[in-house]
Amino acid sequence: MAMKPVDLVFLWHMHQPDYRDHGGHGEFMLPWVFLHAMKDYVDMAAHLERHPQIRCVVNFVPVLLDQIEDYASQFASGDFRDPLLRLLGAPDLENIATADRAMLLKTCFLSNHTTMLSPFPRYQRLHDLYTTLSREGDTALSYLSGSYFSDLVTWYHLAWTGETERRRNPLLATLMTKGEGYTLDERRALLASIGELISGLIPRWRTLAERGQVELSSTPQTHPLSPLMLDFHAARESLPDAPLPLAPAYPGGRSRVLAHIDDARHSHTARFGGPPVGMWPAEGAISEAFVQHLAAAGCRWIASGEGVLRGSLVASKLDNPSDPRAAYHPWQLTDAPGLTLFFRDERLSDLIGFDYAKWHGRDAARHLVSQIEAIGEASAPGETPVVSIILDGENAWEHYPYNGYYFFDDLYGLLEEHTSIRTTTYAALLAQQKLTPTILPKLRAGSWVYGTLSTWIGDVHKNRGWDLLCTAKQTYDMVLASGRLSPEKSALATRQLAICESSDWFWWLGDYNPATAVASFDHLFRHNLAQLYQLLGLEPPVQLDTPISAGSSSGDRASGAMRRATEFPH
Repeated sequence: MAMKPVDLVFLWHMHQPDYRDHGGHGEFMLPWVFLHAMKDYVDMAAHLERHPQIRCVVNFVPVLLDQIEDYASQFASGDFRDPLLRLLGAPDLENIATADRAMLLKTCFLSNHTTMLSPFPRYQRLHDLYTTLSREGDTALSYLSGSYFSDLVTWYHLAWTGETERRRNPLLATLMTKGEGYTLDERRALLASIGELISGLIPRWRTLAERGQVELSSTPQTHPLSPLMLDFHAARESLPDAPLPLAPAYPGGRSRVLAHIDDARHSHTARFGGPPVGMWPAEGAISEAFVQHLAAAGCRWIASGEGVLRGSLVASKLDNPSDPRAAYHPWQLTDAPGLTLFFRDERLSDLIGFDYAKWHGRDAARHLVSQIEAIGEASAPGETPVVSIILDGENAWEHYPYNGYYFFDDLYGLLEEHTSIRTTTYAALLAQQKLTPTILPKLRAGSWVYGTLSTWIGDVHKNRGWDLLCTAKQTYDMVLASGRLSPEKSALATRQLAICESSDWFWWLGDYNPATAVASFDHLFRHNLAQLYQLLGLEPPVQLDTPISAGSSSGDRASGAMRRATEFPH
């Protein structure tokens, strides 16, 4: 007997905040954009190219695309504003500055060691040597030679190459086989290879979209937490006792949210020939007011977390709010006509994000397919469930052997051959005009994390972050209203404000997060706020000299990246 049909939508979300120091000639303060680009954004495109019958949605946040294009321009000019790339091509690593030596030692072991360091004995030996010497202090580390740093910076970039590139590009296999003693010519050949990948990345995804295999969607410009910018009290819809910032509201939040939406639609049009059909809101965070703004802007679909749907069904006092099938059909708000809501299957998405990395690739793929088949079999007669699997397209794969190559090869291969499970996109589903959304009487504000907004507000440190941002926004409003700034400087200040409004800074604040990640993002947030004041022609307030989170100190993103990939879907 034939299995019941299922429409399966994968949504892979690609995002990094703006890591550039716009007050320091655009120097990149952290390398995560280009590292994820050469490993994950490239691999995710290659998996689809190998399996042309697979359809999916891929969400690129505009501020990420801005940075990818920035890197492409650096490769074109040879003027690198990322210190890692600059040192990879440096002619003499024997006499580099002390700060550069320290940066390489601090940065070039940041990864999942189980999958990205331990499999390579020569790279592991570099780490063992560093570990031994670091116990003796800085004097012992000063004995490390230029040859050591040459091998270190080369191996770090090799470790961050995607598995599909290792199989395609003979240079990578040659360098990894050699293992040590890398020459300047070899390092520069690797640098050029990385440049080709990053420069071709956006055109590569554009081609996948043009041939109908991928729907490209977007997010408001710098990934702001829009429901909170519209109303801090949205946090209390799911957590009534949540502490809020001292500021009663984010000043001018409505106009800022509308600007982020409009900027994203213009950005998408410029790069891909038209506005996005739909959007993945930052963190899947939505509220009734925000959804209404998206609908008014012409957005035809959005997606969020299943926890938001469950809370909304309870708030709507529907007969069976715990119906497990509720997430498998579309929804619509009365006050947001023309916009359809889809909800993420938390269990299946989290299996990919958290569990399947420990499985054999084919076993994981078969298990996932069987779970989707079961959803189809449990559906009502005549109903075709829409199953939404939504997660980051970048952070989970370093926990998989071979960056998830075999998992994707097996999964996409099985789905291409499947007669009942059809991979599709939200735009394609809407275009068929066969969907009949169910009216959701009330939407309870929340996100894809726990169905609440607690990851970004309600903690003493997160609330302090909001208060610092609110004060900066009030200052911004006063200075722009005074007319003192030229149009050019006003535009720069507005761009900097948008960077400060990113959700990422608030995600990491809080002493329950890894201390090194907290310190790094705490520092970046305060640095960005200080830069905003400087662009306004003012001295930054002294409060920005003090870390927001207790116990913060200089650190890195490594353990935070691990938390983001293994504990939360973001």
